Amino acid sequence: MNECLQTIQNYGLRAIGIGERLLPRGEFTLCEQFTLIGSGLIWNVYFAALALFIGFFLANLLAVARASHSRLIRKPAEWFIFIFRGSPLFIQFFLAYEMLVKLPRAGIDVFGITVETSWMTRAWAGALLVLVLNTAAYSAEIFYGALRNLPKGELEAADAYGMTGWTRYRRVVWPTAMRLAWPAYTNEAIFLFHATTLVFFSGFPAYQQRGDALYYASYFADKTFNPFIAYPIVAVYFVLLTVCLIGLFGIVNRRLNRHLPGATKKIRYRPNLIR
Repeated sequence: MNECLQTIQNYGLRAIGIGERLLPRGEFTLCEQFTLIGSGLIWNVYFAALALFIGFFLANLLAVARASHSRLIRKPAEWFIFIFRGSPLFIQFFLAYEMLVKLPRAGIDVFGITVETSWMTRAWAGALLVLVLNTAAYSAEIFYGALRNLPKGELEAADAYGMTGWTRYRRVVWPTAMRLAWPAYTNEAIFLFHATTLVFFSGFPAYQQRGDALYYASYFADKTFNPFIAYPIVAVYFVLLTVCLIGLFGIVNRRLNRHLPGATKKIRYRPNLIR
């Protein structure tokens, strides 16, 4: 027990540069595998949380743009959504990396100020950018569908109250669209958490062996020649994360539907088997 506590102290935050710098060698205990893979999970949470946060706002803008009557606004949004939904995420990682490495290593001059670009080829920035754009495209399609299916009665009531423009959108259109889209958006959030494991296989390198959960799982699988311990540990961690995510999004869903009968109905997880 004391040895396991010492292992957690040494490697619990190794993925973010705190604790032992060298990976364990020789005999690998179950505690070491759970600790290091859990440490790497910090990066998966980082990727997913920031991508969801930034992508949510970008997706709302894209959904509104796609619903616009102006072709100059609607068409760019439609093509953005089509490209990122129509191409595999794995390919997007590689294409983004190949484009970002073409940037000058010395930086780009903007009005006499040199802007560094080398950091964009690291996983913490470049991979995050791809995840933001990908989830924004999928989420925008979900929100757009909700905007197209708003109850006419609520819109007519808003018009009867004299609501127009931003007030109408903020008080009626957006809350109703979120209420309709939230169950589907919950599944998108779960998929995004799972998709963060693809960062390990992308061209974006980990910084100083500070990789994600799959990075450490692959290390243990290669050293022990036994993938049936490390990879199931990753699966267990992600199942627990999924349960937490469903609970968190369920709280938001009940908040959005608090004025409706049966507002306590739970969100059911329907995995995307084909995407």
